[in-house]
Amino acid sequence: MANSAEKIIEANGIDLCTQAFGNPADPAILLIHGASASMLWWEEALCERIASGGRYVIRFDNRDTGRSVSYPPGRPGYTLADMADDAIGILTALGIDRAHLVGRSMAGGIALLAAERYPDRVASLTLVSTSPGGPDLPPMSKEFTDYVDAGGPDPADPAAVVEFIVGLLRIYAGGSPHYDEAGVRALAARDVARTRDLASCLTNHFVIDFGALAGLRLDEITIRTLVVHGAQDPVFPLAHGEALCRLLPRAELLIMPRTGHELPPSLWDTVVPALLHHTSQTSAPH
Repeated sequence: MANSAEKIIEANGIDLCTQAFGNPADPAILLIHGASASMLWWEEALCERIASGGRYVIRFDNRDTGRSVSYPPGRPGYTLADMADDAIGILTALGIDRAHLVGRSMAGGIALLAAERYPDRVASLTLVSTSPGGPDLPPMSKEFTDYVDAGGPDPADPAAVVEFIVGLLRIYAGGSPHYDEAGVRALAARDVARTRDLASCLTNHFVIDFGALAGLRLDEITIRTLVVHGAQDPVFPLAHGEALCRLLPRAELLIMPRTGHELPPSLWDTVVPALLHHTSQTSAPH
């Protein structure tokens, strides 16, 4: 199995950094991460595990993360809908007609928008630790909101940014037994070192226009969907994943026990086979 080097491609009129794992002849899976997270948070070992199951796995840096295009802090020149177009633009640039989309946290909305706009390009959806939104769902934990509302690190101090990420992911774990501080610290240090603009990375995804989600009709998205959610998620409590599963016509729910807003290696033995099974049952194009 050959893994490609990181590659800057032009998609949707901008430069995005991508990396692929496995055989291009296999069914494609595009991994889309959430707010302020580069592709590194889809760990290389996870990508290789999925690819070894006969999938062509692509991960990429969203705008304002990693080595992809960056915008002035607080002034992103794009919307969440543009990020959905980016995902499909990557497939086009790589010559891929259809792919299975996996969206994590905020990127659940990106994947859903892509499925709504380009149903013929999306073979299936997998939505990890995400939410349909709505006032009747339980709120984020106070520990999480207090942490992110405290002001954040000085982006001019990379070491402080690493410490902020380490603390954030500790809270993401929601008291689960999976939190690996040394592993998180090492990955955060790599991520911070390769990020083009830390100020933009820490800010811009939280001020973009999410308006396209307001018109999203989940009951009209008939693409097969796997919802994966931690039982102890402090960001989007489990009821968010359960609601998502109810609202989507062809969704199944996989609950990760004793797990927070994370996809820990100790759960890969459960999640990866579920993903491989889910992506082996491709719906016909719409």
